[in-house]
Amino acid sequence: MSDAETRLRYLHEVIGLLYPPSATTTERTVLPHRLVPRRLVPRTRWHAVLGRGGRVPVPDGPDTIETYLGEVFGHPIRAELRVRPARRANRKPILSAHAATDRTTREPLGFVKIGDSERARALIRHESATLRMLADRPLKIIAVPVVLHHGVWHGMDVLVLSPLPVTSAAAPPALLDAAVAEIASLGGDAPPGGAPLPPGGHPDGHAWHGDFAPWNVSPATDGRLLVWDWERFGTGVPLGFDALHHFLHRALRRMGPVSATRACLARAVPLLAPFGLSAAEARRTAARYLITLADRHDRDGHEPLGPASTWLNPLVDYLEPLL
Repeated sequence: MSDAETRLRYLHEVIGLLYPPSATTTERTVLPHRLVPRRLVPRTRWHAVLGRGGRVPVPDGPDTIETYLGEVFGHPIRAELRVRPARRANRKPILSAHAATDRTTREPLGFVKIGDSERARALIRHESATLRMLADRPLKIIAVPVVLHHGVWHGMDVLVLSPLPVTSAAAPPALLDAAVAEIASLGGDAPPGGAPLPPGGHPDGHAWHGDFAPWNVSPATDGRLLVWDWERFGTGVPLGFDALHHFLHRALRRMGPVSATRACLARAVPLLAPFGLSAAEARRTAARYLITLADRHDRDGHEPLGPASTWLNPLVDYLEPLL
């Protein structure tokens, strides 16, 4: 099954979940095209004129996610649904909420995460608690979303977060390092019910964002770093895990998992030098990070890098003396 077919199949599952059957429907459009499905949006005239996208009928009864969000915001809402890959350990419906009367701007009122499974609900509740904790902290380097609403609809957690003014600019290395250090300083403030400690972790260790990947950060115009997707925030890890995670996921854009993990270990010393780690400490931290990542994938029952036997095991003989 192609990526487009997989996405569209999951899209129709989500529509059935968020828009219960109704006697009437409205047409939505898959953009930019059914062959490259990325967003489902309310259909407008120009979609037909330009021949873009594909028509998708969506029930518009009195009890949909849009009517629920309308109650949350106090006025009618139109939602745009992200068409996501279905094979994700933390997959969940993601929407952007817009004022129904506003057709002139792409700026959303908020981003919406739907906890439609036990795992997704746990991640959403953890992110909600984490962001509420961060709201009380005098953060200087990072800026995070605000929890606008967290409720339950049809047995599913609904988390509404404020939008961040994301740019396409690359974050300077010094800003990334400063953000990693500030997040690490939150080590004693993890909300209850967080992720279990990784192998080698300590209850009083430094904190980490948990998914400090390039697509979850963006430099702000005021000099801070915008950071979102706090579902994996946790404590009890060595300082530097976030820096290694960021490097690894940049490397994965250019090379396969085996080469990327080897590069992560090889680059550990210069990557972690800004945090005052010695060469031995840096290599040990990288080893623990890779083992922690493999443990996460195992607990999730999902292997985005492939089996650990292919990317971690070849390093084990080299890593063992470092642990």
